[in-house]
Amino acid sequence: MPRVEELSIDEIRKRYVEGKQPLSQQVLNRLQRDKRQGVQRLCEALRKRFERERDERVRLDAMRHFERVLWKSGIRDIAGVDEAGVAPLAGPVVAAAVMFPPETAIEGVDDSKKLDPPTREALAIEIRARASGVAVGIATVAEIDTVNIYHASLLAMRRAVEGLPRAPQHVLVDARTVPGIAMPQNAFNKGDGINFSIAAASIIAKTARDAMMEALDREYPGYGFAGHKGYPTPEHREALLKLGRSPVHRTSFPALDELFGEFSPRFYALKEQLFAAATREALAAFEAELKSAADALSERECGKLRILARRRWKVV
Repeated sequence: MPRVEELSIDEIRKRYVEGKQPLSQQVLNRLQRDKRQGVQRLCEALRKRFERERDERVRLDAMRHFERVLWKSGIRDIAGVDEAGVAPLAGPVVAAAVMFPPETAIEGVDDSKKLDPPTREALAIEIRARASGVAVGIATVAEIDTVNIYHASLLAMRRAVEGLPRAPQHVLVDARTVPGIAMPQNAFNKGDGINFSIAAASIIAKTARDAMMEALDREYPGYGFAGHKGYPTPEHREALLKLGRSPVHRTSFPALDELFGEFSPRFYALKEQLFAAATREALAAFEAELKSAADALSERECGKLRILARRRWKVV
């Protein structure tokens, strides 16, 4: 094979730009020494690509740190687990479990929330192709309304782990512990952004749930499920006020009762007071008022106001 400096400019372009052959520091150094102006322009673009690829390798190495420790200790089947769909007002909560052969790395894998839909879809296809096991677990709307969303998400996670083609030797989970499974597990706060297997699971869970919501959009037209995926967007709230609840809306969520004016007058008065609070002193006065009114409010009303108050403290 001819040395890179012996190639024509067109051959360099075809090999390293169009063909995207692997770049090394040695190749870049040789291109940089080439005095041809066309080569120098190509070299600048290729250097940027080399730096992006190098940074991505470093990021993926960091994300796979815990898996590599386990792989080196002889543990092969490591399942990353994550869920999608805790916050929406409608639809199931979906979890995924993903296992990879040792030393697998897939460029671009990251927290699904950081990725646009086309990138998520493309990565989901590659994850499924290269994984040694992929499973999706679902908790239905009825289960969410029966056991609450937190426990329903854990149920979906357990079902995902149990759905793998073979039992994992170790489980890595985003921010919680999955009940009812026998194998060791580790929870990582914001794991979908710092751990490779959990990030891959987040992509599978998100894309699987999005597909389910698109199917529900066809079954229940008018709500816009294909667009907002059940999240409480202004468009979704407007559709709810126009059409009412559908069979796939989570009736246990206080946000729906609030939207339809089904909370007490005292709740709405306190909510107005909260949103009018522009200082920390006014917020403290609101919390004192909420404490004194607790007996007159339902548990759901108090819970909703406390959540809103926590958010308000962050911006005042």
